[in-house]
Amino acid sequence: MNFNAGKSRAVLLTPDEMGHADKQTIESGVPGIVLMERAGQAVAGVARKIAPKDGRILCLCGPGNNGGDGFIAARCLKAAGFETRLLLLKDPAGLRGDALLAFERLDPGLRGAVAYAVKGNEIAQDLVDELAEADLVVDGLFGAGLDRPLSGAILKLVELVNQSNVPVLAIDLPSGISGSSGQILGGAIKSRATVTFFRKKPGHLLYPGRDLCGAASVADIGILPEALDKIAPDTFVNGPDLWLDTWPRPSVGGHKYVRGHAVVFGGPMSSTGAARLSAIAALRAGAGLVTLGSPPDAMMVNACHLTAVMLKKLANDASISEYLQDPRLNALLIGPGFGVGAKTCDTVAAILEARRATVLDADALTSFAGNPGQLFKLIKTANVPVILTPHEGEFARLFPDLGGDRLVKARQAAEQSGAVVILKGPDTVIAAPDGRAAINENAPPWLATAGSGDVLAGIAAGLLAQGVQGFEAACQAVWLHGEAGDVAGPGLIAEDLGLSLKTVIAGLVDKTQAR
Repeated sequence: MNFNAGKSRAVLLTPDEMGHADKQTIESGVPGIVLMERAGQAVAGVARKIAPKDGRILCLCGPGNNGGDGFIAARCLKAAGFETRLLLLKDPAGLRGDALLAFERLDPGLRGAVAYAVKGNEIAQDLVDELAEADLVVDGLFGAGLDRPLSGAILKLVELVNQSNVPVLAIDLPSGISGSSGQILGGAIKSRATVTFFRKKPGHLLYPGRDLCGAASVADIGILPEALDKIAPDTFVNGPDLWLDTWPRPSVGGHKYVRGHAVVFGGPMSSTGAARLSAIAALRAGAGLVTLGSPPDAMMVNACHLTAVMLKKLANDASISEYLQDPRLNALLIGPGFGVGAKTCDTVAAILEARRATVLDADALTSFAGNPGQLFKLIKTANVPVILTPHEGEFARLFPDLGGDRLVKARQAAEQSGAVVILKGPDTVIAAPDGRAAINENAPPWLATAGSGDVLAGIAAGLLAQGVQGFEAACQAVWLHGEAGDVAGPGLIAEDLGLSLKTVIAGLVDKTQAR
């Protein structure tokens, strides 16, 4: 697999994959201590921006390479004029490899004044005293490679650092956070900022890790970009770097019929708003035409609210099947406000039998809670792009046997269902049946409002109508939705997102022109 420059920037690496990237770079002729020097200097550079001038900095260093980065940062900070103190977890006699070299490069004053953060299973008094005087703590204890829960004195140390309210700069990841999942392993340090190297890890984007990282930045320390080709990572940050080349920018010579025709299936008169939100969003996302399929009793209320979106009276599943004989109707959405029950399951079956790219949202998901296997069989038989958009509750009903972190669950759900899964949340995960996954990071909290999910589903349908493949359409939809929420700002309601989407799309046009 070859990664272009944009997709390369979007890559997320697990701790194991990062280890492979380090190894390949070292084997190419770059000494490990050189990489460590660059890492430590990058940490010191960020620390200088956070700590007050001539402030007191406490560097907490573990026994591995994370501690080695901390040794170099401490040396650089002292040379820059900061009062610097160094506390270790273990006797430096146990250091090995590059971490030992980094320790030996400390100036005699720092090396001679080394003390310990813990003694046996107790907090050392030195730690208590230093935290009382520190203006900044540099966390070089464990980083992303931690694979077991913190306990004993180390857990007490973490709690003491958090209780001190001294700002923390974490090296790689706050100690106690899993680099693969973002989960807290026993306990974790809460940092104001984090410096990682080459590429972020999933733990930087998945909650609660994202919240504990503070402002996370990536430093270039000379890891070979070509290492990605051998590693072939399949986890990404969701954003234009990942998918801009596939985003459907209209051509000058194009017309509405080449931009696809999306159909949104609406529910009864008492719950028509959700489907209208979806239909308008699909049109705004670029579909050339959008039709709202409406039950007879809802035609009048829908007609009173729609202009550019067309209306089609569809009385039952037979009329839906007949309507879908038209091959120009190439993207379908069912769920928002449609109603929950066996009738919805039958309608979903009729829609999937038409073998068009489909988005299943809200009621279309909940209706299969008692028999998700039936839905998955329909999806696999259809053999077309299908996107599922569950929030946590809907996900638990559709996939009751899946456990683990959000990234693991979304991947397993995509494989089990045969669909692209958008597991919604503040750290939305998009997963494809082939194992690819992306983690979103741009959704503002004010998107948590009624109708917001209906807009997201509509955006996805609009992109599918334009021929975007399932995984890319889902990723684009989630990112566009987040950006639109940010543009609309605090106090937004779902109706605001359509107009905000216009601004976001204009920005994407500018990006494609710049390439």
